[in-house]
Amino acid sequence: MSLPLLQTDLSGFSVTRGKVRDVYDLGDNLLLVSTDRISAFDWVLPTGIPDKGRVLTQLSNFWFNHLKIPNHLLETDVEAMDLPVGTDLESLAGRTILVRKTEVVPIECVVRGFLSGSAWQEYCDTGKVCGIELPTGLQESSRFPSMIFSPATKAEQGDHDENITFSQMCERVGHELADKLRHMSIETYQQGAAHAHEQGIIVADTKFEFGVVDGEVILIDEVLTPDSSRFWPADLYEPGHAQPSFDKQYVRDWLTNCGWDKNSTPPELPEEVVARTREKYIEAYNLITGETFAWK
Repeated sequence: MSLPLLQTDLSGFSVTRGKVRDVYDLGDNLLLVSTDRISAFDWVLPTGIPDKGRVLTQLSNFWFNHLKIPNHLLETDVEAMDLPVGTDLESLAGRTILVRKTEVVPIECVVRGFLSGSAWQEYCDTGKVCGIELPTGLQESSRFPSMIFSPATKAEQGDHDENITFSQMCERVGHELADKLRHMSIETYQQGAAHAHEQGIIVADTKFEFGVVDGEVILIDEVLTPDSSRFWPADLYEPGHAQPSFDKQYVRDWLTNCGWDKNSTPPELPEEVVARTREKYIEAYNLITGETFAWK
């Protein structure tokens, strides 16, 4: 099923299209629309994952209400957003939120509880993660002795941001703001990871984004979703190798093994891969929220 763009008429507003999200500027506020697009290896894939945008939006909304941290969320009901007459509300419903406009802090605030992904590769190469010296002998997927805050610069294009040290972050945004963001990120991760673990999911790592409005630092973008986090089933956790996950790793694995060179236009995803990926996203939602995802 090809879903490169969400088809809805909001042509009267300036729009910025990201890899998977469309952002409409409404003046004082922003309209964030999570599409069913999926990206991997710096490419937006030609095949969408049905309901992915709604799953991620509804899961973020759950966290915005559950976490004890100020955030940008204003409205989740499209009928209450005062959108122009004729707007296709049905296509926007469930995947759209109205949020406060902020001055975005240009840093990805990553918190890691377990050694995986790019952190595992860096540890193998240097014995460190983002400049932080770690004990020798750690295995892939090992729990860190203590959580690691590993900031990254926000990439203009593609999936991959550049990891930086905390000192480099201080140089970019100032020590006071950097220290505040580190504290807020770790505290938010601890809250979210504790709840997720009670529901059977390990949050191995996650990234947060923050913005400043009226002098207040608030949480923005999406929160603790399979797109912004590494979710593992707790009952299958076993250090020493990569873990099964609830994120788009299933798609990455198929792309890696299908013969695609990662430099040319990516292939369409098979129906089986699309269906399985959709199932994993929905399973994560159901476990974390305690509700059953359903949409007409």
